[in-house]
Amino acid sequence: MKTLFERLGGSHTRCGDYLIPDFVPPKKENVGIWGERRRRYLRASNRNLYDALLLSGRLEAHLAEIDRNATEMLETLTAKLKSLEGVSEKLKAEDQLAWVRAMNSIRNRAEEIVTNELIINQ
Repeated sequence: MKTLFERLGGSHTRCGDYLIPDFVPPKKENVGIWGERRRRYLRASNRNLYDALLLSGRLEAHLAEIDRNATEMLETLTAKLKSLEGVSEKLKAEDQLAWVRAMNSIRNRAEEIVTNELIINQ
């Protein structure tokens, strides 16, 4: 007679007197810095969603998607803000410190927007 585990499609390996389930963990996705930030946020602030994604095997795919979207959004925002504020290669050649200050400001604002839009309020 098959066990419920076997009827549901599971298999096991016998080790002495024990039956050890043949568990294959979900495929590990490429999760970058934004995916890891989302993971930390979910683990700390939305444990129910984190557990549901983890137990359903969709956590890694969710984090990889967040990472891709956040990276794309950051690049787009950075480019738009550079254009709006007139930060160019000409400024970089003329006054490197002013260019670095402007780019750091732009990058920080863009990261804050991405964090609020995709990491916290997703």
